[in-house]
Amino acid sequence: MKKNEQKSTSGLKIIPLGGLEQIGMNITAFEYEDSIVVVDCGLSFPEDDMLGIDLVIPDVIYLKNNIEKVKGFIITHGHEDHIGALPYILRDINVPIYATKLTMGIIENKLKEHNLTGNTKRKVVKFGQSINLGQFRIEFIKTNHSIVDAAALAIYSPAGIVVHTGDFKVDYTPVFGDAIDLQRFAEIGKKGVLALMCDSTNAERPGFTPSERTVGRTFDTLFEEHKSTRIIVATFASNVDRVQQIINSADKFGRKVVVEGRSMVNIIETATNLGYLNIPDNTLINIEQLKNYPDEKTVIITTGSQGESMAALSRMAEDNHRKISIGPSDTVIFSFHPIPGNEKAVTNVINELLLKGADVIFQDVHVSGHACQEEIKLIYTLVHPQYAIPVHGEFKHLKAQAKIAKDLGIAKENIFILRSGDVLELTEEKAQITGKVPVGDILVDGLGVGDVGNIVLRDRQHLAEDGILIVVLGLDGATDELVSGPDIVSRGFVYVRESDELMDEARIVVNDAVESCLSRGIADWGKLKSSIKDSLEEYVWKKTKRRPMILPIIMEI
Repeated sequence: MKKNEQKSTSGLKIIPLGGLEQIGMNITAFEYEDSIVVVDCGLSFPEDDMLGIDLVIPDVIYLKNNIEKVKGFIITHGHEDHIGALPYILRDINVPIYATKLTMGIIENKLKEHNLTGNTKRKVVKFGQSINLGQFRIEFIKTNHSIVDAAALAIYSPAGIVVHTGDFKVDYTPVFGDAIDLQRFAEIGKKGVLALMCDSTNAERPGFTPSERTVGRTFDTLFEEHKSTRIIVATFASNVDRVQQIINSADKFGRKVVVEGRSMVNIIETATNLGYLNIPDNTLINIEQLKNYPDEKTVIITTGSQGESMAALSRMAEDNHRKISIGPSDTVIFSFHPIPGNEKAVTNVINELLLKGADVIFQDVHVSGHACQEEIKLIYTLVHPQYAIPVHGEFKHLKAQAKIAKDLGIAKENIFILRSGDVLELTEEKAQITGKVPVGDILVDGLGVGDVGNIVLRDRQHLAEDGILIVVLGLDGATDELVSGPDIVSRGFVYVRESDELMDEARIVVNDAVESCLSRGIADWGKLKSSIKDSLEEYVWKKTKRRPMILPIIMEI
């Protein structure tokens, strides 16, 4: 046993910085004395009320404050909720990244977009290989997921071994590569595992998750049944195995394949270059070449499976796509399950497609990339951890896994359902939550990172719900007399031309408020603005029961 794996009385701190109240934004810090390693660095997508926000990344102030301890990012697989925040966080925490081959290829695409490849250290790690980082040794273990090259991690520390499954399923017949390395899980389990951090996404679902190969057979059947139509398949860009199976079916039935959507094109290109996709010669064609082939001889693989407004399929459904229009001669296959919260957007796209006469197929063309109850039980049985720490999911998912762990004989006091920011300290003798670190969401809007906060969001919601009234008036700089206005501009509140009486009365209210202040010798602009806002707000509420944002502008003339 290596020096840094000797048992110690110091505690190992496990600090989730995101990902435990939602499916997304996964990032966890492991800290032992002078060393911190960070597992994953993901983003989440904005809630409906986050108006104008593009994506959400974790607040890593704790890592910034302990930058001298941070040894590197360890990435389990190439999904956005595990890698998406890297380009933003690396600007402040520029430490090496460790990942498997395809995962690193996808990360490098992101770094290129953000001009970060030149100053970011990267190391590709093979399954079975270990890396030493400060007080830690991390071993990558082969697992299966809905993207190739997914890894579980055995994190060796002086306090003991923690096994982190990453996102996983047990697939004995994967489309690409080998099945999950259950043998290695068992071998590590025999060494004695301090804690297991296991994927909880499907912890409520009984049984096993079917193999990805079952979807391939479904595609063959659908291609056989729809020989006379063009086929459009929407799926996750990152599901390389799914793309492989669509291409296999297309080749079998003599169809050419077009790939549409920037993220899909990038990932397929990366996977092909690295040898994770096998595309027969002359199968892929450019979108410009579609017109050279009859509809029944083509397949389009596209992004937009979650109803994203700007994704390729959504643009097709809304007739906004420059190259592809949907009609009765199209069969659209949705090869995914909606992410919780996206159901409405997906339904809207389906309805639009149906209105255009397309045949839409939604059932039985997807299997999950996450383990169900029996697979979770299998991992627990092989690893046999002292402590159980459910991860990756909403509270109900974590709770469901906690029940599984309890049913398998793990004592209730040894099961920890953490919240983001909790500091769980582990030794062989005990485990307890010893503190809390600051966590939160940082909002990304265009090129702005963190410049939109709660106050700005609240203003956006206010504007979206009630509109704005802008009050403009001019004061004589020498005499403090009102010399122009007040003029009132309405946006998103009422249509001025149809509300003459309301706006006239509003001007009188503002005028009275200003004159009242000036007659009492109050000429301070701050106080004038407050008086205008209070008077106008009260009047508008009485008349309309609405509270528009009121913005007074005073000009010195």
